[in-house]
Amino acid sequence: MNWLSNNWSMVFELTGTHLLQSVLPVVVGLLISVPLARLAAGSTWLRPLFVTGSSLLYTIPSLTLFVVLPLILGTQMTSLINVIVALTLYVIAILVRSCVDAFEAVDKDILQAATAMGYKPVRRFFGVELPLAVPVLIAGLRVATVSNISMVSVGAVIGIQSLGTLFTDGLRRSIMSEILVGIVATVILAVVLDQLLRLIGHVLTRWRRAGQVSTGNGGRKGRGGGTGKRSLTGHDNETRDEDSQHARSIAAVESGGAKA
Repeated sequence: MNWLSNNWSMVFELTGTHLLQSVLPVVVGLLISVPLARLAAGSTWLRPLFVTGSSLLYTIPSLTLFVVLPLILGTQMTSLINVIVALTLYVIAILVRSCVDAFEAVDKDILQAATAMGYKPVRRFFGVELPLAVPVLIAGLRVATVSNISMVSVGAVIGIQSLGTLFTDGLRRSIMSEILVGIVATVILAVVLDQLLRLIGHVLTRWRRAGQVSTGNGGRKGRGGGTGKRSLTGHDNETRDEDSQHARSIAAVESGGAKA
């Protein structure tokens, strides 16, 4: 496109601004949502309070927040702070529920095994509970990130620079190429960040593959007896294996998948 070749530097600059407004709220929202969700998980009165309250935040129109926040924060209408604060609230609205589900999905028997092994609450949280919650956390994080990338564009309506500026400027000047570049750039940014988070989740959950390898090896050994009858000794060994399964899961988490 001739338009892109003549304006690639502006597109690159707007992409960087769009990326900042998308990613920073996700990081801040995650740091806020995780402790809130941990407090709410399993609590009969905090859970509905936090989950319902965070869900209500998502019902507020983004354009309304962009206009109202300057009055509350005392910032300029076109300040990036307005977008970052507004999108942080939306990230919290998405992630609190997702994080609560992630922590409640962790096997309670594994947590009890960790406590029996001498884990203090803080060490157990960072060493066992949080790593086991990563798969669900990453899923919620991917949704929040892609959602943020789309909502950042709304700020262009009130003059906040982002890839959305290509939409408003293209419509104003009837330049279809500019609008198409904005759409393609936004989609590419969303896909790249989504796949990056998927890769991060894959790296952080190497312990799952380590556990699968251990289970597969154990299954092959069990079939190796091949007598067609289960001996008493074999049954006892299987029982002991089941009793030590939680300890192996914790060890796999701590080793970071070193066996994989």
